[in-house]
Amino acid sequence: MKKTTSKEDIKNALSKATHPEIDCSLVELGMIKDIEVKDADVSITLVLPFLEIPIKENLINLIKESVRDMDKSIKIKMTSSDGLKSAVSPIG
Repeated sequence: MKKTTSKEDIKNALSKATHPEIDCSLVELGMIKDIEVKDADVSITLVLPFLEIPIKENLINLIKESVRDMDKSIKIKMTSSDGLKSAVSPIG
């Protein structure tokens, strides 16, 4: 029987995802918020300094790879938010 993935498992996987331009993890930088896990569905909010940051797609792919390396069956739903506004945009 397969172990259920927990919020802590996801956070641990993301703590290994290093920002491509800064030698810190996305978790350490406070860029990962609102991790929710329900069965094989995971929702993650990525907090960006501004929504149109040039490396946004790189960060999204980094997050997806980190989580999928842990378990290929996980379905990831991501939203992004800039740190200044409450606007949240779905990304995928």
